[in-house]
Amino acid sequence: MEAAETLQPDVILLDIGLPGLNGYEVARRIREQRSDDGRPVLVALTGWGQDEDRRRSEEAGFDAHLVKPVDDVVLGKLLAALGAGNK
Repeated sequence: MEAAETLQPDVILLDIGLPGLNGYEVARRIREQRSDDGRPVLVALTGWGQDEDRRRSEEAGFDAHLVKPVDDVVLGKLLAALGAGNK
């Protein structure tokens, strides 16, 4: 949370299964702290890939949901499609 606020990255790859706060809650908080014009692309990069996991990540504010292991070509195409780094 602190790094996202301080660094204000264009893209955040975030696991859902985190100790303490889970990735869903972290995504919600990041969305609350950044305005629409400065919002990062949030990608859930997780081992959780059930329909319910995907629904929850969308509700939390993630732009995409990828299940590990992720091919770097797939990730690159996704980021390009989401316009990451073009802000």
